[in-house]
Amino acid sequence: MTGVGALAIFLTAFYFIATEKANKVKVVLIAAGAMAVLGLIPGADVFFSEHDGIDWNVVFLLLGMMIIVGVIKQTGIFDYLAIWAAKKSKGDPYRLMLMLMGITAIASPFLDNVTTIMLVAPVTVMVCDRLRIAAQPYLIAEILASNIGGAATLIGDPPNIIIGSRAGLTFNDFLVHMAPIVVIVFVAFALFTRVLFRRSFRHRPDDIDAVLALQERRAITDPRLLTRCLIVLGLVIIAFGLHAVVHVEPSIIALVGAGTMLLVSRVEVSDILREVEWPTIIFFMGLFVMVGGLSHTGVIAAIGGWIVGVLGDDYFMAATSLLFGSTVLGAFFDNIPYVTTMAPIVEELAATAPDARTRQALWWSFALGADFGGNGTAVAASANVVAIGIAARTGHHITFWQFTKYGIIVTLLSSLMAWVYVWMRYFP
Repeated sequence: MTGVGALAIFLTAFYFIATEKANKVKVVLIAAGAMAVLGLIPGADVFFSEHDGIDWNVVFLLLGMMIIVGVIKQTGIFDYLAIWAAKKSKGDPYRLMLMLMGITAIASPFLDNVTTIMLVAPVTVMVCDRLRIAAQPYLIAEILASNIGGAATLIGDPPNIIIGSRAGLTFNDFLVHMAPIVVIVFVAFALFTRVLFRRSFRHRPDDIDAVLALQERRAITDPRLLTRCLIVLGLVIIAFGLHAVVHVEPSIIALVGAGTMLLVSRVEVSDILREVEWPTIIFFMGLFVMVGGLSHTGVIAAIGGWIVGVLGDDYFMAATSLLFGSTVLGAFFDNIPYVTTMAPIVEELAATAPDARTRQALWWSFALGADFGGNGTAVAASANVVAIGIAARTGHHITFWQFTKYGIIVTLLSSLMAWVYVWMRYFP
């Protein structure tokens, strides 16, 4: 019965988030509080359990990167990049979207998609404001591109880190098995955006001429501060790439980078803290508790166990179910806690596989479904929530369904392409 209660609370909260009949931060706080009060998740587990509580690694990664971005913003670099991007695209909306998506997709596998979105989204808002065009379609396209691109490497998407650790998969394993299909899916998506966002490619020539006349170098307000910030950011990026070697969590790297950035910049800490997306961080904390309630009461495990029992020893069907099942469930439960909960079930299923090829097929199907499922809804992945928070703060509100109507289409297409890839590569 506890599982029924947890599921009822979660579905009720999800209804209010999806319909936007109440503020999403208020909704998750009330839902998380209800689960704790009703004993659906032990109070101590909320703060200390790795699987059933708040994922502090994600929270502090977000906090650290938000502080870093807040300091960099003071230099005027985002305005510089916005003018540069507008000039390079010559104001053509479709070309601009391809450029921003390409930057996002290339950076996401190496920075992780959340960090990339935090760096690219402010630039996008500024360039769209300069060109007097709606920023929402461009931000949505970047979110979708970041979740696709981030799937290519071990560090590109948080679920991959969890899967890699559980399955003993290396950075090179992800490059060899995930990167090929990611490239194919991204190219298809880039071409499809011409149709998907066709109504957004309207512009006014006068606004383009005004932007092309601007001198981007004049946007840099503090060159010395910019140099120091770029050095610190570069070191943070290198540390992200080496975190699997040095065994330091990305969250710690981000916090150290944020502290160093504040130290070398000598800006007012209070000014930078105002740049932090506190509602986004609080939303994540509440969402983790909600999903933790489903995990603690056995709801997600029961679903996974049922799937394993139904599949038996048909491993192609198992891979198919993992891919599409993870796509659907990850879209509703947030793919980070979902992957954390389901990984032991996949490990148990993979242990029964007859050979290494089949075992890997199950893990890659799981990873592809969880990563691409992150595009399914507005709350399916960390990058989605962060970008939508930035959009709201800058006056470009993106509703749940405004994002989801695009996300569902892209998720369906990318999942079908991934399924064909798994079938042809692992089950010839």
